[in-house]
Amino acid sequence: MRYRPRMRGILSWGTYLPHRRLDRTSIAAVAGTGGGKGHRTVAGFDEDTTTLGVEAARVALRDLAGASPRSLWFATTDPAYLDKTNATAIHAALRLDPSVPAFDTLGSVRSAAGALRAARGSDEVALVVTADRRGGLPGSPDEAAGGDAGAALVLGSDADGAVLAEIVAVASCTEEFLDRWRTPGDPRSRQWEERYGETRYTDIGARVIAEALAAADLDASGLDHLVVAGPHDRANAAVAKRSGVALDRVADALTTTVGNTGAASFVLLLASVLERAAPGQTILAVSLADGADAFVLRTTAALAEHRSSRPVAAQVGSGAPIPYGKYLAWRGLLPVEPPRRPEPARPSASASGRSTDWKFAFVGSADAGGEVHLPPNASDATVRPMAEAAGTIVTFTIDRLAYSPSPPVVFAVVDFDGGGRLPVELTDVDPEEIAIGGRVEMTFRRLFTSDGIHNYFWKARPVRGEG
Repeated sequence: MRYRPRMRGILSWGTYLPHRRLDRTSIAAVAGTGGGKGHRTVAGFDEDTTTLGVEAARVALRDLAGASPRSLWFATTDPAYLDKTNATAIHAALRLDPSVPAFDTLGSVRSAAGALRAARGSDEVALVVTADRRGGLPGSPDEAAGGDAGAALVLGSDADGAVLAEIVAVASCTEEFLDRWRTPGDPRSRQWEERYGETRYTDIGARVIAEALAAADLDASGLDHLVVAGPHDRANAAVAKRSGVALDRVADALTTTVGNTGAASFVLLLASVLERAAPGQTILAVSLADGADAFVLRTTAALAEHRSSRPVAAQVGSGAPIPYGKYLAWRGLLPVEPPRRPEPARPSASASGRSTDWKFAFVGSADAGGEVHLPPNASDATVRPMAEAAGTIVTFTIDRLAYSPSPPVVFAVVDFDGGGRLPVELTDVDPEEIAIGGRVEMTFRRLFTSDGIHNYFWKARPVRGEG
């Protein structure tokens, strides 16, 4: 029998854009400078890169048929922890098997391309999760141009499932030069003179594109889609223009609707292209950061049958506004009067360790009669995963006295489809839109941070028409 090499590529993808949007025209009136046209996405006060990554990965795994990840790679420039691995919380929230290793690739925008290359080199199913919260000082260009998002890819071979886009060639170039940097503990990035970075990246990008196309035996005219991502928007545009690819085949960078999402941008933009690509098309995805990385992908016939449960376009078209002052408060850039209640005590490591499935993965239990218990009952023999369950609001209260970084707290009693009732905090919601009978779904969030410990758990958010 003749040996047939396995096709390796993308089995699934998932993206997550936070609910809130900042109108850039509102910035200058407060900060005295900055702003611009369009909107940027804003992570909620209870969201960080870990929770953004969980939400994107949930979509990728929800849309994945059959296979399970055998490794997890998490990339971000804004980790919730140092020393401690952030990917382990994502691992726990997704209920991956303990034998599945979870690794962080942190600190640089290029870490996303590095995680993707590592996953491609594996011979097993690999989950790549990227997330970032981007910003800057009030009124700065980075504040207006940035955006917050999570994006994930599942990679594997045709032995693992239907490959939607085969990775047919990869090329990389590494160069040390000072374009953008941030020292540990600094809340903002700094950038050298903009034309310097644009010039360097234009040359590097052109070189890597040529190498990737040569490896795939293609030329620019044979490309159907070009994705160029990186923290330098002018450089991204310059590389796309010099590539020789027709402008109508260059992917929208989502700069006016989402913003530059740093380490998440490369996967986010690739996902947005895959959602509208046709079978048999060729995609060149280029990441510009401390050099360049290029991936040539060819979509397969299986793509015609794949539908994302939460498309990028649907998420871009939804969302709700956030006032600039509240954005600054959420980011810790505007000191505001704290809640007049004692701050919560730090979470117990031992207590968290005893209830990982409940706390991180929202797993309940069911007794012999089928009644669902939330939290789980130790005497029940059946576990009941509830993270994907939707529910109905039975009653609710708006609490303006309870401790919260963003009062008031909206608390509801929810009856879940298929059984189970739980009092739970609501998020991504304005108090006036809550009603008894409203439908909600679960989302992984950060309740609070105390003594440097992030207390993660699940909240409910209204079900909206995002796909």
